[in-house]
Amino acid sequence: MARFTLPRDLYHGKGSLEELKTLRGKKAVVVVGGGSMKRFGFLDRVEQYLKEAGMEVALYEGVEPDPSVETVMKGAKLMQEFEPDWIVSIGGGSPIDAAKAMWVFYEYPDTKFEDLITPFSFPTLRTKAKFCAIPSTSGTATEVTAFSVITDYEKGIKYPLADFNITPDVAIVDPELAETMPAKLTANTGMDALTHAMEAYVSTLHCDYTDPLALHAIEMIHTYLIKSFEGDMSAREPMHNAQCLAGMAFSNALLGIVHSMAHKTGAAYSGGHIVHGAANAMYLPKVIKFNSKVPETAKRYAKIANYMGITGGSDEELVDKLIAEVRKMNEQLGIAPSIKEYEGGIIDEKEFNDKLKAVAELAVGDACTGSNPRPITPAEMEKLLLCCYYDTEVDF
Repeated sequence: MARFTLPRDLYHGKGSLEELKTLRGKKAVVVVGGGSMKRFGFLDRVEQYLKEAGMEVALYEGVEPDPSVETVMKGAKLMQEFEPDWIVSIGGGSPIDAAKAMWVFYEYPDTKFEDLITPFSFPTLRTKAKFCAIPSTSGTATEVTAFSVITDYEKGIKYPLADFNITPDVAIVDPELAETMPAKLTANTGMDALTHAMEAYVSTLHCDYTDPLALHAIEMIHTYLIKSFEGDMSAREPMHNAQCLAGMAFSNALLGIVHSMAHKTGAAYSGGHIVHGAANAMYLPKVIKFNSKVPETAKRYAKIANYMGITGGSDEELVDKLIAEVRKMNEQLGIAPSIKEYEGGIIDEKEFNDKLKAVAELAVGDACTGSNPRPITPAEMEKLLLCCYYDTEVDF
């Protein structure tokens, strides 16, 4: 028996933000990030539409990239005081992820963060509020997923929280918001979306319901991401739709060790953060090679290659061509090929090697590892991370 869960309603296309007028309730808390949604006028529109729906509105602003446990607790406190029946989050993955976690602590104030780390262990939600997510970036697809990534900065660990309870009730996928993305953000979020779709397609939990979504998303991202990155606004809408389709796939098929590695390396080093989408982009070619040692998985990667217009050769040859194409996309998008070269070398080599064993163990224990098509040991994870740091060949 398997399960397939999506939001109750998904509105898409230009102008779909106005559907906020149709929500029914008395109070809404709007959770937003660092200011771009306010600068471009979208936050004002959200407030206005909710007021037209007859709701009193409170704002929680300033959610940081890679939201912290502390931010989640502050937002939950505001909700406990305001008592909304709708939680609406607008922006990139960070404010939406944060709002999902706030939702749990609003409805269950006595819950401890540690209680949520075990996947699919959340209490039943919707006892006080429903959730509406409005993405402004074309990557995380958190508007349709059962996931939220929250960072414990004291421990230097990103925790992927997972439970179908936090799949939003309503998603609004309006491409007008995605037109505000700068090029670098377009690149990083786009490769995050491609990784979602590829990992979902080869996941041990893939099924007939997730496969078509993943493959179509891959085809669309390959067609439109570079154009979107180069400023072609007509490519922003199909990219916004493609990342959402990828999210539908991975929320139900789950992910793999590209994400395990990205979660555990993102906040691990003193030199700076490795942005999640860039981490996925750097690690994806290495993980494809690692996973392709499983013959059935190699066949699935070969099919991915076909959907990207890559033909000719054996499964092994198609896997190598697929890896070359992903690396070419990274180069076109200005994403470094290795951790050592990331952002001009901000991740210190000695620190990376000193922390290698601990980071590898955490990555193996990450919630995404269990659905990877090839099992991995901590020793193998160390070798794989070294390949990602130095951009060396995966030959094990």
